Amino acid sequence: MTEATVTELAKPKAPTLPDAQKITYVKHWTDRLFSFRVTRPASLRFRSGEFVMIGLMGDNGRPLLRAYSIASPSWDEELEFYSIKVQDGPLTSRLQHLEVGDELIIRPKPVGTLVHDALLPGKRIWFFATGTGFAPFASLLRDPQTYEDYDEVIITHTCREVGELTYGAELIDSIRKDEMLVELIGAENLAKLRYYPTTTREESTKMGRITDLMRSGEVFKDLGIDPINQDNDRAMVCGNLAFNLEIKAILEEFGLREGANSDPKEYVVEKAFVD
Repeated sequence: MTEATVTELAKPKAPTLPDAQKITYVKHWTDRLFSFRVTRPASLRFRSGEFVMIGLMGDNGRPLLRAYSIASPSWDEELEFYSIKVQDGPLTSRLQHLEVGDELIIRPKPVGTLVHDALLPGKRIWFFATGTGFAPFASLLRDPQTYEDYDEVIITHTCREVGELTYGAELIDSIRKDEMLVELIGAENLAKLRYYPTTTREESTKMGRITDLMRSGEVFKDLGIDPINQDNDRAMVCGNLAFNLEIKAILEEFGLREGANSDPKEYVVEKAFVD
């Protein structure tokens, strides 16, 4: 595992790539996961939960771009991203070698469905994530609107191994302890946050796929709450395709309907994400 690298940038040179920004921080969490921060384009305005196209110049001289959820909240002065490492992946095989000071292409045109505008008003919000699908929720969990809109905020994160939960666990811990966030969001609002991590392979405090724990009712028993219902609950989902489809089916069994920016309902799914 590589230690985090935190360096203040010296006077940046003029970008040599189109839409280029500078890497300001890199941390490798496991041999499969890493996160990084980058300077924010002056023109970029986004809603917490959205994604942008980022990338590097390909060998053919053309930008090689992929959709990445922005893990930082909309008020942050920098952009944060959380990524998997795919050794033979066209982009991630190169992104994992980024260092502070390197350039990254960012197209400042954010889009996405994991936004508050796509949901009808409710009392309790669920964020369901697997793997690096935690990224958009890292943004939403640091957005004051999340706590203004709901009485209870529940984030579930399912990974294979304990180490893969570290990014999310440390972020949750920092949200509760960060003086600036406490002041921005309010201690009474942060008290609404519930964190429910599970693993599927390595032994941990809570084992099991979140979908199985929902079907059995165990998750509701563990949290001491009533099961999901259409009147009170809203949900956002971000994970691999099989996970998304299974969660969708479960949520619809509970009576929730899929929404969109143009047609708000009770739950939304990020279709652009691939873990």
